[in-house]
Formats: sequence, C-alpha cells, structure tokens
Amino acid sequence: MPADRLDLSALLAERGAERYELQAKYLNPQLARMLHTIGFDKFYERAEGAHFFDAEGNDYLDMLAGFGIFALGRHHPVVRDALHQVLDLGLPDLTRFDCAPLPGLLAEQLLSYTPGLDRVFFGNSGTEAVETALKFARYATGRKRVLYCDHAFHGLTTGALSVNGENGFRKGFDPLLPDTAVPLGDLGALARELRKGDVAALIVEPIQGKGVHAPPPGWLLAAQQLLHEHKALLICDEVQTGIGRTGSFFAYQQEEGVRPDLVCAAKALSGGYVPVGATLGKGWIFEKVYSSMDRVLVHSASFGSNAQAMAAGLATLHVLREEKVVENAHRVGELFRSRLAALVEKYELLAEVRGRGLMIGIEFGRPKSLKLRTGWTALQAARKGLFAQMVVVPLLQRHRILTQVSGDHLEVIKLIPPLVLTEQDVDRFVDAFTEVMDDAHRGSGLMWDFGRTLVKQAVVKA
Repeated sequence: MPADRLDLSALLAERGAERYELQAKYLNPQLARMLHTIGFDKFYERAEGAHFFDAEGNDYLDMLAGFGIFALGRHHPVVRDALHQVLDLGLPDLTRFDCAPLPGLLAEQLLSYTPGLDRVFFGNSGTEAVETALKFARYATGRKRVLYCDHAFHGLTTGALSVNGENGFRKGFDPLLPDTAVPLGDLGALARELRKGDVAALIVEPIQGKGVHAPPPGWLLAAQQLLHEHKALLICDEVQTGIGRTGSFFAYQQEEGVRPDLVCAAKALSGGYVPVGATLGKGWIFEKVYSSMDRVLVHSASFGSNAQAMAAGLATLHVLREEKVVENAHRVGELFRSRLAALVEKYELLAEVRGRGLMIGIEFGRPKSLKLRTGWTALQAARKGLFAQMVVVPLLQRHRILTQVSGDHLEVIKLIPPLVLTEQDVDRFVDAFTEVMDDAHRGSGLMWDFGRTLVKQAVVKA
C-alpha cells in the first residue's frame, strides 16, 4: 500500500518557526548562536531572482547568491521546468550499467566553452571536483606533491583541505597530504618548488574568494609555462569564479594563452537546485587514469551524473546563452565596481574596491583622522575584521541587504550577487552603502556602539 502524501506546506506551517531551535539542537549549535549574536536570525519565507521576502512581504537584496550558487537567481522558471520534465520522464537513472545521454550532452556543452579540454567527470560538489583534479594530477604525472597559494580556499574534504591556504580551516585536522603553499603571484617561489622535481600540479583560483585577490597580469600564463617546463600541471579552481561570475565563462579565459590542464566547476552549474560538480580535463589525463577496462571504476561518485543534476546543468547553460547572463555580469559588474570605486576618495575608511564581473571586494583600511583612528584602533585590537562586520550588519538590519565579510580576520566585504542583478539593484546597494559609510565617518553612530557590543560577545572572543 503506498504511503500517504507528505504535506511539506503543512509541516513548514507547523514547525517552521522552530528553525533556529532545531539548528541549535540537532545541527551546528554555533551557527544559530552566531546568527542570533549579529542579528542575522531572520525568518525568510520565499525567494525569487536576487531577492528574499519575509512573512510581511519585505524584500531583501541578496548579495551572496548562496556563496555563488544562485547565478541565475532563485527559482529560475526554466530550470524549474527542466526538473519537472526530468522527474515526469521517469528515466532509469543511475543504473550503473548503461550510458545515459544527459551526462554526455552536458559534457559536450561545457567543453564547447573550453577549447583544449576534452573530457569531464561529474561529481556532486566543488570540493569533490577538486578532489578529482588532485587525484588525476597525481596519477597522470606519477608525482604526489601539489602546490597551492597562500589564502586559497579549495574545499573542506581532506584532500581539498590539504591545499587550503587558511590555517583556521586546517587546524586540528592534521596530518594532511604533503602539499606546499606558495605566495599568489610569486613566480620565484613557484620555480624553486618545481626544481625539486616532485610536483604534480599547482592548483589556483584565478581570483581568490578570500579577500577577492587576483594575481598580477601575466602571472597565470607564466606559471603555466613554468609548470609545463617541469612536466607539472595547472589546475584552475573555478568553483566560485566559473560559469560567468567574472564576466567570462571561466575567469582564466581573461588572460590570453592560458590553457589549464584541469578545471574545477560547480556552484552555479546547479541552477541553484541540484548539487553538481564537474572536473574538466585534457584527454590524455583521463585516458591515463581510465587506462583499461580493469580501471573503469577507479574513480566514480554514487550520485555523479544523476539525471536531475544533468538536467539542471543543461537548463543553466541554456539560460546563460538565451538571456545573455554572462554579458550582464560583465556590464553590470563594471558599473557596480566603478560606482563603488568612486567612493574611495570620499571615505577615508574605504581603502580599495577590486574584482571582476560580479565578484567584488570592498576593503576597509586605517583612517587618517584622529577621531576615526581611535575607534578603528580599538576594534583592531579586539579582533581584525570587526569593522567590516559593522558594515555588514546595518546593511541587513537597516537596508535589508545580505552581504558577507570575505574571510576571518579580514576587513573586506565580498559581493557575489546573482548574475541577473539589475542596475536598480546596484543603485539600491550603493545608496545603502553610502548611508552606512556616512554614519561610520560621523564617528558616533550606532555602528561604533555595535562594534563595542560585538567585542563583548563570545562569538568574537572565540
């Protein structure tokens, strides 16, 4: 006898108000505690495009896109329709002993954007795409050591964590794999490590998510040439920067001549619905890993290439083309960054605005005037990164704009909104940001009181 229908609407109506209590009791207790402390414990009811809505109908502008997942915004109708279609088709999914058409079709389309890459492995997440690249690079070269850049973020599973440049994530999970950090943009350090003869690859984000830092122009191409001279590979981690985020399909494509050996993608490829990760690579690498029928399953993923994920990916690429989403990211991103950069001269607490496309970093710095410098110094002594948090909080509380600090102990706000952001959304953010900065520069607003409150909280002291 079939089970009765699960009524999710009724369940959410009955239990939805318990969301923070459920998180604290059964999931990560520090998440609920942190959200309560900084006043981010909102009750969002629905979402559409680049906006959330609460029960009263107030709209919130999303400048996070789920850390880059919602490139098309939330609930894009084309992606929703594709998922309805694939569910209604009742496909014989994941039989393990057939070759389903959707993975091949999605791989074909992805590779059409990436000249020089020939094959794709589909997993379930960005960190899984990185794990695949690390394994393939080691096996293909016969070497074990992978280089990564200081302050890099490549994921939190053990292999990806081994090439993570943030010690806060690594601490307590040792021993990790024998990999080595080099400074982003330092060719000399890269060359010294390569001369040791045991390097399989360098993995690098074309723009680092932490702090929104890009290497100097020409560095990526020069690094590629050095790697190939020493028979090592270049892995570009485009999990966050890829699929249009920076105004081109992949960020590495903005530097002439760069042709990575392996590229990791995920996040935006999901359409915001079904997790998917993709590792694109040169044919000889895949052919070496899958060198015989005995090795046909030497690397696989239980849910990799499932029909729902492939349908979401195909729909995402369709929308990117038809709605010119990448072009919008470039155009609106240029406008956004120029509007914000124009404020650097106006506000002494604003040090720099940088980035590409709709991946923008806003960095704050030590002011010159004594009045502001006193408050800044006090916050820095308590914990670096507090001023950026003091900007993030009023943006949400007073202006209903969701943003994030770009990393622990950083005075940088990172903006990675949906790529469907409009000029009106840019106006709204710039107006709100200007008001918050005006308040900060008056030196006696609620922001500085909030900063002193944060210093007293356990979430800051931890």
